Amino acid sequence: MKRLTVLLFSIVLSSTIQAQEKLPYDNITETPESYTAGTVVSRMLDGLGFRYYWATEGLRTEDLQFKPNADARTTEQTLNHILGLTQVILNSALKVPNEGSQPKMTFAEKRKKTLENIKKASEIFRKQTDLSEFKIVFKNGDRTTEFPFWNQINGPISDALWHVGQVVSFRRSSGNPFPKGVSVLRGVRN
Repeated sequence: MKRLTVLLFSIVLSSTIQAQEKLPYDNITETPESYTAGTVVSRMLDGLGFRYYWATEGLRTEDLQFKPNADARTTEQTLNHILGLTQVILNSALKVPNEGSQPKMTFAEKRKKTLENIKKASEIFRKQTDLSEFKIVFKNGDRTTEFPFWNQINGPISDALWHVGQVVSFRRSSGNPFPKGVSVLRGVRN
């Protein structure tokens, strides 16, 4: 009886923690009311978040370690790169320079941080009409390099989308296909 009580408590606690830890982008059915520069960029980011969410859902250790050949990145290294790209996107939204690197994190922590970066940036950009003030700024010691917002689109946003596609391809190759029922056109999982 005591074991059954502990087991039931553990299941309820685990369910409660999972409910509290709900990550953004399991769907993207909510759409902006109007088309502005900010809402379009925001929706691009939401599309990235949705694809990333499902590309990384259910990844196993062997998926994270997979790489198609000796010269390629592993899936985990690709996810590290995507995390860095989303930090560049968020820093642009926050109008802060990019400097330093990410601390060591578990896969679950990286996944959460990446999704949260995308969500925060999307929320900031959604409210904007003039994106020219959201530069990409890299700072290395006393050297600063700036890029206009245009580079955000063809740079980090497009690059992150590109790499999410790689994660999907890698997971298929490691025997763990993309989850069934996910519609990237409608932004939902059936």
